[in-house]
Amino acid sequence: MTEDAVDRIVAQWRAERPDLETGAMAVFGRIYRIARLMGDRMEAVYQGYGIGRGDFDVLSTLRRSGEPYTLSPKELTATLMLTSGGMTGRLDRLERAGLVGRAPDPDDRRGLRISLTAAGLGVIEAAVGAGLDAQREVLAVLDTKDQEYLADVLRTLMEPLG
Repeated sequence: MTEDAVDRIVAQWRAERPDLETGAMAVFGRIYRIARLMGDRMEAVYQGYGIGRGDFDVLSTLRRSGEPYTLSPKELTATLMLTSGGMTGRLDRLERAGLVGRAPDPDDRRGLRISLTAAGLGVIEAAVGAGLDAQREVLAVLDTKDQEYLADVLRTLMEPLG
């Protein structure tokens, strides 16, 4: 296996501070770098559909909710862990682009329902497929068994973080 940037950083710390146990640095340094690099790659994929990662999150949450692909702003905010102000900005942008629509909530006169438009459904269907293709391309260096093992290990690692 070839040495990477994380190996070099860990080696520098070992040389300068041999008293430190740097195994965690090797793991989390790679997790951080993979997340950043894949985030950039996914952003580029989604830009091909005229959306950013934040827009993708909103559209995919609506799509995953099942027909009629409608949620309240509060449900979207809770799912995406955003402030209401952050959600409003995203919804405004997506509505101007014709990808979502706002309508009064029939069960709550003060509420709204956010729905995918036909154009929004088309964009998210294409973008999610392209995003998965990009992810599979990177994961292709691992066989299916190793991919499943990695997913299990990462799930276990996430448990103490909540």
